[in-house]
Amino acid sequence: MRTSLSDLLATGRVLLADGATGTNYFAAGLESGEPPEFWTVDHPERVKLLHQQFVDAGADIILTNTFGCNPHRLKLHKAQDRTYELAKGAAQLAREVADSSPRPVVVAGSVGPTGELFEPLGALTHDAAVASFAEEIRGLLAGGADVAWIETMSSAEEVHAAATAAIQEGMPYVATCSFDTAGRTMMGMMPNQLAEVLAVEPVAPLAQGANCGVGAPDILVTVLEMQGANVPIVSKGNCGVPQFVGTEIVYSGTPELMSKYAALAVDAGARIVGGCCGTTPEHLAAMRASIDVHTAGDRPTIDSIVAEVGPLTNAAPSLGGSERRSRRSRGE
Repeated sequence: MRTSLSDLLATGRVLLADGATGTNYFAAGLESGEPPEFWTVDHPERVKLLHQQFVDAGADIILTNTFGCNPHRLKLHKAQDRTYELAKGAAQLAREVADSSPRPVVVAGSVGPTGELFEPLGALTHDAAVASFAEEIRGLLAGGADVAWIETMSSAEEVHAAATAAIQEGMPYVATCSFDTAGRTMMGMMPNQLAEVLAVEPVAPLAQGANCGVGAPDILVTVLEMQGANVPIVSKGNCGVPQFVGTEIVYSGTPELMSKYAALAVDAGARIVGGCCGTTPEHLAAMRASIDVHTAGDRPTIDSIVAEVGPLTNAAPSLGGSERRSRRSRGE
């Protein structure tokens, strides 16, 4: 059933975004070093199956298999000329699943970072970044995506370039950053600065927020830091923290933990809640159940977050220095 993110947000419901793409693909046979985007052509049935599993688990929003589908990332696999093709194909697969659902499901075109540094730290210019993102977004739009889902960004320059490309192509957009470095993004942006970055855009995002990072407790603190944003907030956190079990990386989060995380995210102010790395359809189903029965509670505190879902890896930048961060990481 075709819908738009604006229409779903207008219902006033808390929306559930899907879970992980890459880590679920690894469980399904993706090899290390193999770009997930190639599965759109090589294994479309596996791509559609994961989308379907997330829809069956209750997702209102499914993200396309295009996180690294920009020329700068694809050139690592000598596939930069396939950007439009792969983006369009991925959106078409997600569109087929969404359209077959008896309830409204939004197809969000995943737009991840280029992996390059902007001038003067690197060689990437604003115009080159806009052109890169625009090529991907044109493919997503042609394939039937409803919204550009700009995610895991770390610099204001890259958020701006991706937003510029979406606006240029006439596509509504969402923007989220990964605040995974001592409560900041890798390039130093703090959670409360994202709204300032987006305020200069001629077209506002439909939502803004955080994704990925270092686990449920930390992203919840990030969401608390975003209060005051004038658009709905997104919280799409990792399923616990990655750990090595033998030679495999396993995420520590259980369905029960992600269920608690979802409820806390709602109380923290998130209107769109989802999972990132490590989040399986089973985890997402637990989150759906939690959201559906949740009664609004008090805004969580750091102490209540730690009590419910475990210790922070980092302290929020405005909440103390290395001593507090160390104490929180020990659960003190």
